[in-house]
Amino acid sequence: MENNSKTLKTIQTLCKVGRILSKITFIICIVGAALCVAGIISLALIPEGIKFDGLTIQGLVQKHAGVSVNTCYAAMAAGIALCAGGAVLAKFEELYFKRELASGTPFTFDGAKELIRLGVLTIAIPAVAALVAAIIFGVMRAVLPDVDEMKYNIRLYLGMGIGYIFAGLLCRYGAELFAKKGKKEKQPEEVL
Repeated sequence: MENNSKTLKTIQTLCKVGRILSKITFIICIVGAALCVAGIISLALIPEGIKFDGLTIQGLVQKHAGVSVNTCYAAMAAGIALCAGGAVLAKFEELYFKRELASGTPFTFDGAKELIRLGVLTIAIPAVAALVAAIIFGVMRAVLPDVDEMKYNIRLYLGMGIGYIFAGLLCRYGAELFAKKGKKEKQPEEVL
């Protein structure tokens, strides 16, 4: 029994870390989206750019990053969609960890169901966000001249989603074992 309680404490600690990381990710995504909006506005309102030592930010971007200003517009617009998707996913993760910590164990039927749902959302939300970002980027590429191609990589989310689904199935199996064990222990009492 002592090993189980140590393992459960480890799981609960990891869930606390997961909840904290989810909150941090949510904040970073909101800040990222806000910075993309601010970047678009600043490029639009200050077409010459802000000067530092005789160089404009636009000049630095074009010279050192090798991208056009229109590519920056398109990337920031697409970035808003990607950051929004990341924020939504991070909030779902935070809610899962919060509920798991409240129940005290991941081995509940509701917790397993929610973890499986989180796995599906971890695959779907980034895919939808990447699709929206690609559409935004494509439209801007069609409208603005000199916009480079942009690539999206959501393989990490696919792997994470599959991992959450697998973990959810393991937790459901654990909940089933606990339920069977509970029924076996109650049967002699019910007979008496």
